Amino acid sequence: MSSHEPIGIVSSAVYVPEGRISASEIAHLTGGAWTEEAIRDKLGIEQKTVAGPDDGVQEMGARAALKCLEKADVDPLEIDAILCIGDELREYPMTTSGICIQERIQARNAWALDVMQKCSTFPAGIRMARALLRSEPQTRTVLLCGGYRNGDLIDYTNPRVSFMYNLAPGGGAVLLRRGHHRNEVLGVSLVSDGSLSRLVLARHGGTASPVTPDTCHEARQCLDVVDQASMRSLLAERSHPNFLKVVRESLAEGGLTVRDLDYLAVLHMKRSAHLSMLADLNLTPDQSEYLSRYGHMGQFDQLLSLELGLQSGRVRDGSVVVGVGAGIGYSWGAVALRWGPVQGARSQAVCA
Repeated sequence: MSSHEPIGIVSSAVYVPEGRISASEIAHLTGGAWTEEAIRDKLGIEQKTVAGPDDGVQEMGARAALKCLEKADVDPLEIDAILCIGDELREYPMTTSGICIQERIQARNAWALDVMQKCSTFPAGIRMARALLRSEPQTRTVLLCGGYRNGDLIDYTNPRVSFMYNLAPGGGAVLLRRGHHRNEVLGVSLVSDGSLSRLVLARHGGTASPVTPDTCHEARQCLDVVDQASMRSLLAERSHPNFLKVVRESLAEGGLTVRDLDYLAVLHMKRSAHLSMLADLNLTPDQSEYLSRYGHMGQFDQLLSLELGLQSGRVRDGSVVVGVGAGIGYSWGAVALRWGPVQGARSQAVCA
């Protein structure tokens, strides 16, 4: 195995449920605490996806994976490893989603593992997949896939979680291959901050607050903010700088700077924060997609944005793309890609 072999994206896909809920309907769920205009203009939600009866986390991940393989015309038997990058609210607790998806798509030659870093799991999964492909000669093709529907845990009458009203269900998949000469992974950067690790959590169901047979019907498994003042203070101080840090570091690993960046595939956030990030990276709004008609599909926002960018022509051969996300915990991650053929001398060196 040559250390010069590029690692590229063979194919990617998203699964987007058909159901939708509007800004007006979300405002109604808040009991009047938020107006339709505020939901739309401040939080940036015109509408968002709603899960159908069969849209479980594992099933959405499997559907995205099958779509990804079909687009690439790749047999599931060619997959060497599956890293499931979905989240924890799955069909059944204590099941391993990657193994369930492996069976669903009939990837019988693969082994599977669950990876979870909340809404920055996409870049974290890319980093792990790249490491596998570089270090194991027998591993040539890795599938990242999974589903997300943590929005089920949002109580719209709780004002402390209004920044998570955008949580929406969906799934995604990306197929990576060593020696693939298109859509090269240039760099990955990850940051985590343990001082925020227990500020957002579900209060019941863990060992600290177990649900017993007597209380299981009364316990509400909802996300909550334990200390809102600390949360706001720490995020105001650290979140935006960490977003910029991982973007710059992912580009730097590929020998690039923000001046080379053509498109930012960023998670859904409130409109003002989205525009501020673009401005600080010297990007214009048409160098990204604002996901106001989808909501925040967790760690699959970057794949959704990439797909929309390709459809609109904002991403084309030669484009330098960074996918960036952040997850409660807190973590920030970015992956830098060059879309299209591997360029110039690097491609010739690989082919030599």
